Amino acid sequence: MLGEYRIEGRRAAEIAASIERAVGSGDLEPGQSLPPMRELAAELGVNPNTVAAAYRTLRERGVIETAGRRGSRVRSAPATTGRDLVRVDVPEGVRDVSSGNPDPALLPPLAPAFAAAAALADREPVLYGDVAVEPELARIARAALDADGVPDGPLAVLSGSLDGVERVLAAHLRPGDTVAVEDPGWGRTLDLVPALGLRTAPVGVDDEGPRADDVRRALTDGARALIVTARAQNPTGAAVSATRARALRAVLREHPETLLIEDDHGHGIVDLPPHPLAGATRHWAFLRSVAKAYGPDLRLAVLTGDETTVDRVHGRQRLGPGWVSRLLQRAVVRLWSDGALDPSAVAASYRRRRDLLTGALADRGIAAHGRSGMNVWVPVPDETGVVAGLLHAGWAVAPGARYRLAAPPGIRITVSTLRDEEAERLAEAVATALRPAPARSYV
Repeated sequence: MLGEYRIEGRRAAEIAASIERAVGSGDLEPGQSLPPMRELAAELGVNPNTVAAAYRTLRERGVIETAGRRGSRVRSAPATTGRDLVRVDVPEGVRDVSSGNPDPALLPPLAPAFAAAAALADREPVLYGDVAVEPELARIARAALDADGVPDGPLAVLSGSLDGVERVLAAHLRPGDTVAVEDPGWGRTLDLVPALGLRTAPVGVDDEGPRADDVRRALTDGARALIVTARAQNPTGAAVSATRARALRAVLREHPETLLIEDDHGHGIVDLPPHPLAGATRHWAFLRSVAKAYGPDLRLAVLTGDETTVDRVHGRQRLGPGWVSRLLQRAVVRLWSDGALDPSAVAASYRRRRDLLTGALADRGIAAHGRSGMNVWVPVPDETGVVAGLLHAGWAVAPGARYRLAAPPGIRITVSTLRDEEAERLAEAVATALRPAPARSYV
């Protein structure tokens, strides 16, 4: 059952840690069965209640799942294995179009903004007990949210979008609850949900966002939360359209107790307007990060939502880091107020690169998705073969397995640094990798 691996420990925490280490190292694989509790207890010389407590801890952490009389087994996508391990190592001389990073040439200079923020900090140092949100940042962010039709609500500042998603989920849900997630979707989210002891319910995605019928099915089946990407969905580039937003709002009104989390992933790099769903349910949160437009190392996101949700997020934040550095907040304010970035120009640049690649693929009869953002999703019949073929041809792309649960195979291509003259060559390489291998005959 467990091969050569032996579970160790006398206390519940030790037993759980032993199993989790084995899952993380690969000694216990996804889907592998664990010993019945009484059998393991006898082997370790402990009370069966001790093993039961260890298994309960692992279930809450999303490492294992229990299916009645069939016993417990390692989850098919355990949090400890991490989707970042499903990637391609880029050899020297291979063109990397797998990273998901923005184009460094399109990021604004940071030195003037941080110098100004530091000078202000020298004059007006932030001390313990001061407000957590920079007033001018709140004013600018709220005005932008108002302009895009996001309902009024209090603001919080967090260390990136994923930090916000985690805090909102933890504020409302308990281990064992189900979260409806986009499939394909952001790999970190797909890892985070089970890491919190929550279950995932995959929801299909097309160019206009999550499919309304899939969302209705997930919520009817008991999902307590829904995570939606407003624009530049990773990995498909989907953006919620006005028509899809109306359909999704109608579904959410049928389930008003659903916790809705919207991540405006494309803020600052997309020229399509957002169509917020916020306000369709009792509890909601809307997130905007500065990472894609201003640089991944600026770990700052603005969150708004209903009063209960934001109050709980603030409360938990106070017990941990306390606040996101006001120095960082003031630097972001300076970047915004100085117009250090031209979002229209950035969006146009990424749009041109997407269009060149999707057009070149279409010319070769290959369907691809990339309505917004910096990634293009290409459905393929065999991820492993296509990724290997492209690597052999000098291109490193991201395997779709990093971004999907039940969705069909695909590859993600990041176009952020793709040069105009490279689009045709890359499209031809994809077409070659997709062609069936020639039949071999042996005499």
